Formats: sequence, structure tokens, C-alpha cells
Amino acid sequence: MFMRTIGRRGIKPFIICALSFAAPFAVPLAAGETPVAPDAGSPPKPAPEPPASNSEIEQLRRMILEQQRQIDELKSAMADKKGEDSPVTAAPSRGVGEVASTAPILPPLPAATTLGTPLPIPQAAAADQVPSSPLQIRVGDATITPVGFMDMTNTWRSTNSGASLATNFGNFPYSNTPAGNLTENRMSAQNSRLGLRVDATVKGAHVLGYYEGDFVGFAPPNSQVTSNSMTYRLRLYWINVRKGKWEVQAGQSWSLLVPNRKGLSALPGDLFYGQEFDVNYLNGLTWGRIPGYRVIGHPNNKVTWGISLENSEQYIGGSGGASTSTLPAAFAGNNFNNQFNNGNTNTSVPNMAPDIIGKIAFEPSSRFHIELAGIERTFKTYNPSNQQHYSAVGGGGSLNLNWEVVKNFRLVSNNFWSDGGGRYLFGQAPDVIVRADGSPSPVHSGSMIQGVEAQKGNFLLYAYYGGILVGRNTALDANGKLIGWGYDGGSNVQNRTIQEGTFGWIHTLWKDGKYGALQWMFQYAYFTRSPYNFVTAGTPNNAHEHAVWFNLRYVLPGTAPTINY
Repeated sequence: MFMRTIGRRGIKPFIICALSFAAPFAVPLAAGETPVAPDAGSPPKPAPEPPASNSEIEQLRRMILEQQRQIDELKSAMADKKGEDSPVTAAPSRGVGEVASTAPILPPLPAATTLGTPLPIPQAAAADQVPSSPLQIRVGDATITPVGFMDMTNTWRSTNSGASLATNFGNFPYSNTPAGNLTENRMSAQNSRLGLRVDATVKGAHVLGYYEGDFVGFAPPNSQVTSNSMTYRLRLYWINVRKGKWEVQAGQSWSLLVPNRKGLSALPGDLFYGQEFDVNYLNGLTWGRIPGYRVIGHPNNKVTWGISLENSEQYIGGSGGASTSTLPAAFAGNNFNNQFNNGNTNTSVPNMAPDIIGKIAFEPSSRFHIELAGIERTFKTYNPSNQQHYSAVGGGGSLNLNWEVVKNFRLVSNNFWSDGGGRYLFGQAPDVIVRADGSPSPVHSGSMIQGVEAQKGNFLLYAYYGGILVGRNTALDANGKLIGWGYDGGSNVQNRTIQEGTFGWIHTLWKDGKYGALQWMFQYAYFTRSPYNFVTAGTPNNAHEHAVWFNLRYVLPGTAPTINY
């Protein structure tokens, strides 16, 4: 049978196959040596294998160990992908892409796995195990996560407040003015944001850096004519180092006075400033993005406390649509304008000391957050007429609650009262007035926000009511006239109350951990403000404004690593 097969196919292929099989076992001849034919009728003796050297054995051992290490890394990466426990896993942050205005209670994106250095595997198998697009960028031992979104917003208002994206809470026009009888409609991509988050572990400490900016910066005079050349501006830029139960943070961050949803974290998804997309957020919100330092302690997983020193700015009104408090006639010029921020002053204000803010948060469960915060402020002036220095101390406190009563339904309550804290109310209230002798006197001001948030699948509904109250603070000038805030005959922009009611929704059309998310949004708001003074007979008692926003948002993909403390 065997011979017949050979006969049919020829002997030449058989000889070639035999020689190919035997070639690896052949022993090369020494120089000048001739081959010796084996004895007839006896099988050839196999050539002895040369003994392996110690270096070859050691090389083989290293190759086996390296291969085993790669197999272990691949097993660990695959375990992460299946959701098994691992010291460092890649998991979704609070929301899509860890961006500022993404709803924290939106369903999270699927986790992405960052592989180590796997063994070479066939391309078809790799496509099933490695994400087709990167969710993180690895540089050395650091993980870089892109954050941000691209917005296209249409804003309509019932009055021509000239506010563009950011609502001018304190100065929308009265109905007896031309601006109060005109509407405005504007489209803009300014609210788009770009940034990044960097995570690394250094000597047992977790280092977190966060950067974010948008395009709601300085607008050139002709920016709305032919080219909307809006400038990029810095929003957040800070670094946080945590080891064990302690963390230290420095840089420009949301103020510690901003209400939290979780602990005392400075990450945007862990803060409360509403689900709306008005660039000025909510009337009644206590907030600021301010340079400062903070120290935070974690006694246990239910209590967090912290203290911060934040850049101060003594303020007499003028920004946020508010009027300035009226200064004494003798010092209405440079003597006092350069000692206070009046809405136009930048770096020349002589602040005495940083604002000191303390805060403690209690979280008996993941569905209940309550916090207490307090602030201390110091103001100073100098009167060149009598060469006297004056100072005053102000302060305030807040009580904030964020409670998931039932699954995906939250109640929100934020409450603030102060003596000299107007700066933290969008600048709608002055911190102080100045008496006739040049001494500062803090102005009482407070605010509140009450609201609900509900989630149904990829549909988020919200409704909030917010308002501020500015107390009257007046004094007699040297000429016998009233000065300060809220006196008869003063400006009709010296508001007593400003209120807002708003509702809206965020509908996530689709989301994917590798490709980001697409959302469309709607918001309606009604604003009203009541001044202290009615200048002439027939002046309206208050001003009103309606506003409607439509927004289309693409959220960048990006899943930050979860660190288990």
C-alpha cells in the first residue's frame, strides 16, 4: 500500500519531506571532515545532542518567567472587565465624562478596562477584549481623562436684558423702558467646555489634578457681527493630594461654600448647582470659583470635615446687575472706590485677610447628605481725611440637604444667611456700606433654593425655586442725606428681593463609554425682582422676565479611574 502510494506520487516529494524532517537533528561536520556511510544493514546511530550551556538555560528561564508575568497581567485585566475585585479598576465617574453640568444622577456609562501589557494575541481576539477607542490616556504611571462637552444653545428672553447666555438676575429691565418692551433671541456655542483630569499614585498618596475652561470670556466689541470670536477662559485648575484620612488641595476651585452632593469633594459631579444650563446657574445659589487652599479630614466613611482659606474681595456692589451702595459724598471718588470692588475693579482692592470657610458633612447612607458650613470675613478701610483705619468682621452660615427619598427621586434644600456675604450671591448684594466717617458696616443678606430632581431611564426632570433677600443698611452722611443700601431716593436697582422659578429636563438620546453621549435639553425660568425705592410715581413695583433655553450637547467620552481609599 505504502509503495503503491509512493509510486503514484513519485519518490521525489517523499525524499524532500524526509530531508526536511531530519534537518533539525543533523550534526554539522567539522572543518575538513568527510561523511562516513553507516554499515550496511544496521540502522544509523543518532548523533549526540551538545549539552546546553548555563547562559542558554538562564535565558530560557527568564523567557518563561516573563511569559508567566504577561499571562498574570492579562488574567487580572480580564477579571476587571468581568467586574471582579481588583486593587485598581476603571469604572465610570458620577455621570458622563466627569464634566461640570452633567447630571450626577444620570445612569453611569459602562466601565472601561485599561489593560497592562498583554501577550501577543490574534487580532480577532484583541478586538473582543480591548476597547476600540481610548477612554483614558496612560502616561507613565498617570491616567489622563478628557473632560468636557460641546454645546449649541438657543436663548430667548421676554425682555432685552443684554445678558446673552448668563442671566442678569439683578438688572433685567422694567416694563416702562424700551428694553423692557423688546425681546431677545440668541444662539451660541460659548458654553462648550474643555479640560482634563489627571490621576496618579505617588508614595501611597492619590494625586488628582483637574483643569476646565470654557468660552464665556472677554467678548470683543464686534464679536456678534461677523465672527463670534469668544475668548477661552479659566474655570477650574487645582490639585488634590489624599493619603489615608487626610487630603490637601490648592488652586482655583469651586468654593467650599458651594453645596455638595457627596462629601466635600471639589469634583463638579459631586457638587450641587442644579441641572439647568443657564450659565449663571440658579438665583439663590451660594457659589464662587476662587483660588484658595483647603484641608479635609475623613474620620470615617459617614463624616467629612474641611476648612479653606479663599481669596477675599471686599465688595460694595456693581456687578451681577446690582447697584453699588451709595458712598459718602466726601469720599465718593478714588478715596473709597479703590478700596472696594465696585464691579469694575480687579486687582487693586486691599483685602485684609483671606475668607475662612469651614464645613462638615454627614452621610449616614449613600442616599442622604446633609452639611453645615460657616464663613468668616474681614473688611478694612482707611480715611485720609482723619488718617484713621477702620475694620469690620462679617460672617454667615448655611444648612444644605440632598436626599434621595425613593430611588431616583431627590429633594434639595439649600439655605444661607450672612452679615457681609453678598459677594457669594452672584454679587447681587454688597458686602458692606461705608459710613460718613469711612468705617465699613456689613449688609445682611441671605438666600435659599428648594427643589426636586427625578430620573426615569434616560430622562431627567427638575424643578427649583430660588431667591435672595438683601437687608436695608443706611447711614446719615455729613450733609444730612441718607446713604448706603435701601434708602428713600436711592437707585431702583438696589433690590430687596430677587426670585426665580425654573423647571426643565435633560434627555440623553444615546450614550456609550467609548463614544460619549448626545443630550437635548429644555429649560424655562421666570424671574422677578423688587427694589427698595420707587423713583417716580407710576414706576412699576417690580420687574419680570421669562426665559426659555434649548440646548444640544455632545459629551466627550472619558471614564476616570476609581480609587479605593
